[in-house]
Amino acid sequence: MVEQIPGRLGAADSQVVALPEELQEHLRAVERSGGRLPILLLEAVLSVGRDLEVPQVLRRIVEAAVALVDAEYGALGVIGDASRISQFLTVGITEEVAESIGGLPAGHGILGELIRHPSPLRLAELGEHPSSYGFPPNHPPMRSFLGVPVKVRDKVFGNLYLTEKRGGRQFNAEDETVLSTLAVAAGVAIENARLYEEARYRQRWLEANGEIAAGLLPGAGQTDVLKTIVDHAVRILTADLGVLALPDEDDRLRVALAMGVDAGAHRGLVLPRHGSFLGAALTAGSSLISLDVEHDPRITAGPPRWAGLGPAVAVPMTAGERVRGVLLLARLRGRDPFTEPETKPLLTFAGQAALAMEMADQRQGIEQLALLKDHERIARDLHDLAIQRLFATGMTLQSALRFVDHPEANERLLRAVDGLDETIKIIRSTIFGLRTHDTHRAAHGLRARTVNVVEQATRTLGFAPALHMEGLVDTEVPAEIAEHVPAVLGEALSNIARHAHATTANVSLVARGGNLRLTVRDNGVGMRGDGRHSGLRNLTKRAESLGGEMTLEAPPEGGTTLVWRVPLRPPSGGRSP
Repeated sequence: MVEQIPGRLGAADSQVVALPEELQEHLRAVERSGGRLPILLLEAVLSVGRDLEVPQVLRRIVEAAVALVDAEYGALGVIGDASRISQFLTVGITEEVAESIGGLPAGHGILGELIRHPSPLRLAELGEHPSSYGFPPNHPPMRSFLGVPVKVRDKVFGNLYLTEKRGGRQFNAEDETVLSTLAVAAGVAIENARLYEEARYRQRWLEANGEIAAGLLPGAGQTDVLKTIVDHAVRILTADLGVLALPDEDDRLRVALAMGVDAGAHRGLVLPRHGSFLGAALTAGSSLISLDVEHDPRITAGPPRWAGLGPAVAVPMTAGERVRGVLLLARLRGRDPFTEPETKPLLTFAGQAALAMEMADQRQGIEQLALLKDHERIARDLHDLAIQRLFATGMTLQSALRFVDHPEANERLLRAVDGLDETIKIIRSTIFGLRTHDTHRAAHGLRARTVNVVEQATRTLGFAPALHMEGLVDTEVPAEIAEHVPAVLGEALSNIARHAHATTANVSLVARGGNLRLTVRDNGVGMRGDGRHSGLRNLTKRAESLGGEMTLEAPPEGGTTLVWRVPLRPPSGGRSP
């Protein structure tokens, strides 16, 4: 128990004793010095610890500092990586003036002096200090200055900067003592807010991991698992963009999923490990934070895609020794940067998500094996039963031809025999498809890729398109044709999302009669004479390069019907545009 000191703090002594010991000593030092602000200081100390949200605590600290030392301007600079200022909260400067000044200060000049030497600094004239750099354009004039460091558990968290004491006066020793005391209280309040924030985020991440694990029970595929992972991360960290990339060939990363601001600019990108923010996080093996991802020097590859974005964080997703992917989150420029309490559980969440992906793959492998066994049984039955019966029926019909004298009947029997031969060929082709044991091909076949494109378009459309596939899509369609279909379908669905204002869409993919036909129909506003049609021209060129065609129709009932048709055997020399 601290000895009670009579005086102006005596009435509130129970509140003083409840504070940490270091802070008590600072408050009582102000009391013993005969300072004029002990009660106001106590009220300020108690007020900054009243909130448990870090942003509100930081704002209260600056407001209390300005009030206590009667300053016109105040700021709190939070120190981030490489001793740079990651946040700069101001009081006394309007939003218009702050916008005209520009972005965050770099931490040079007087601001950097406190970062390099974290001890109180009091100046009568800012411009006369050797470290003074002057002010940027549109900055209000400032002369008198008082700065003190804010420490959290003996580590400098940031610095309080006060300028322009009202009435043209100078900051004095009492102001320095009062502000130093407030800085101690600020450190305690920030630590408490951080602990609360960490506990809250930990609870949210645990709930998210539970939901991902629960989602695996009904048999969700990898695409569903990836969506759930990004959904939870974006929601918990209030990100504006979420991107998930998977390892690809040649030590590259393929963006498998993107949602949020300008997500379309990221989907499908294949990026090198060196030259991308995702790859840098993978190389680091831990969470990687950027204060300005649009201008981050680690990003040198890929098309421009970060306009308007600022804070970002990326974490590798590892299960044991295996890297399953990289998760990236970004916020719009001007929003708060990602903090350690926010991102600390993100790495654990990414590891749990990687395990979920591992489980989804294992379950999919088990299901694929069961499916292949079922296919083998069906193929065996078709071969041993259906084909033999059809063959016997054909032989019977052929033997009956010599007993038929009527020419028309004879011709019909011959057509029936030819039809049976064609049916046997189709069944044998089906058996070949059923007996394809290449699970990698099955997982990356045209049928599966088409389903993935439709699933990814659901979020931007706001509804799920109906999908119909017919024929031996995976076995009859050559690879040089199949590689075009996802791009054509993606462009068609993207056009519907951007321009059609549709509420339904139907997708049909049919391989029959030596042709592959992709039909995309919507109930939107129909075709317009204006607007850009570069995407449609590209689809036409793709079809023509394969010896096919693309047509657009406007049915009487409304909407638009796109038909993309190519022969299954493209002309020699056909190649991708």
